[in-house]
Amino acid sequence: MQKLLSEIRACEVCSKHLPLGPRPIVAAHSQSKIAIIGQAPGTKVHETGIPWDDPSGRQLRKWLNVTDDEFYDEKKFALIPMGFCYPGKGKSGDLPPRPECAPLWHEALFQQMPHLQLIIVIGIYAQGYYLKERKEKNLTETVRAYHNYLPKYFPLPHPSPRNRIWLKKNPWFEVEVVKELQKRVQVVLSNT
Repeated sequence: MQKLLSEIRACEVCSKHLPLGPRPIVAAHSQSKIAIIGQAPGTKVHETGIPWDDPSGRQLRKWLNVTDDEFYDEKKFALIPMGFCYPGKGKSGDLPPRPECAPLWHEALFQQMPHLQLIIVIGIYAQGYYLKERKEKNLTETVRAYHNYLPKYFPLPHPSPRNRIWLKKNPWFEVEVVKELQKRVQVVLSNT
């Protein structure tokens, strides 16, 4: 695993497309129990090199009901983005994750994590890649139908502060989905 992580962190495949240059961000361990597949690091994460080290990460840890220590314990959580580097700014937020990363690295990572019990797919890019034609017509319906993807996958919206409006429009999410997410995460972590 360490050799693979070193190769990922040294990757420069799409460097010409990255406004801040390559800085692949990933955390994983051969003993990881839960994988979190996000979008791509933002500027703060690019700067610190720590996955989910931003307001989105704080919200995600609340949804999971885990401490920072638990979240950053690689034997518990593998933190794998769809695009490993900051992709740049778009008109209404960051650009989509670079398309090269997931096909290049994800399968190799998953092959080295035989103890995974749950894969949390966050946002439309991760859901599209992993749920493929099984996903619903949009993110809201996919998240609402989370039970259709269990026990392997658990779809979530992005925990970005930009999604506050979505959360207000969909109160069922925090009442039903987050409650089930927390229950499943605790079951997996208690089996360690």
